Amino acid sequence: MSKRNSQANKAAARERLRAERERQAKKDKVRRQIVVGVSIVGVLAVVGAATWGVMQLNKPSHWEAAKDAKNVTAPKNTSGDNGTTVVIGKSTAKKTLELYEDSRCPICATFEQSVGETVHKDVDAGKYKIKYVGATFIDNASNGEGSKNALSALGAALNVSPQAFLDYKFALYSAKYHPEETDDKFKDDAYLIKIADTVDALKGNQAFQKDVKDGTFDNWAMKMSATFDKSGVQGTPTLKMDGKPLTGSDGKNAPMTAAEFNTAITAALKG
Repeated sequence: MSKRNSQANKAAARERLRAERERQAKKDKVRRQIVVGVSIVGVLAVVGAATWGVMQLNKPSHWEAAKDAKNVTAPKNTSGDNGTTVVIGKSTAKKTLELYEDSRCPICATFEQSVGETVHKDVDAGKYKIKYVGATFIDNASNGEGSKNALSALGAALNVSPQAFLDYKFALYSAKYHPEETDDKFKDDAYLIKIADTVDALKGNQAFQKDVKDGTFDNWAMKMSATFDKSGVQGTPTLKMDGKPLTGSDGKNAPMTAAEFNTAITAALKG
């Protein structure tokens, strides 16, 4: 082999080696770009997911949105600002018993089970009217929904008639259907409708059931709850007449027996 051919072969080999290095360098560059690109997409995905999560956390819940609603659908048989004044009884009754209750309240259930029937008879007889103020503070304390949902359902019953409202409230507090305070059972529309089927005016009532399922009176329930919050009342059940609390024999809490209630209401009606 000539010296010239030897040099040419070496030069060709060097050129092939250089070309191979360039091809490999290009492959490595492309690979790095792909890895970086994928990494960026991954980071953006994580950031996007985190941003979405923060947005969801900051997004007002259904009940918060209902609380802030400007347009409120109030049930029939109500009056006052946003329909939050609920007074039931004969117009000839001279005095009004204010009744503050939370649907999930176990003490309210005890009161309704022992005194509720007496109250209903008195109202039917025209002794006094009832002004009902519903609360949802148990939900607030337990991050629940049952108090609010039951109050909305009570609005749906009131939309049917005042008597349906009273009967449904009595059924909600009954020993058979009222859950333990820690059991947020009233958040379930189906359960509220099941209880309503024990009330003649609400049994199979499609309009009532639709209002419960659609949350027609959710906004109203939150406005009613706000009325309770502004009342200064600290607990439920609370009974008042002429601005003065009605209490049992202990002089502090609501009367929890029919006998104690009759004593307290008789004195209040005379006052």
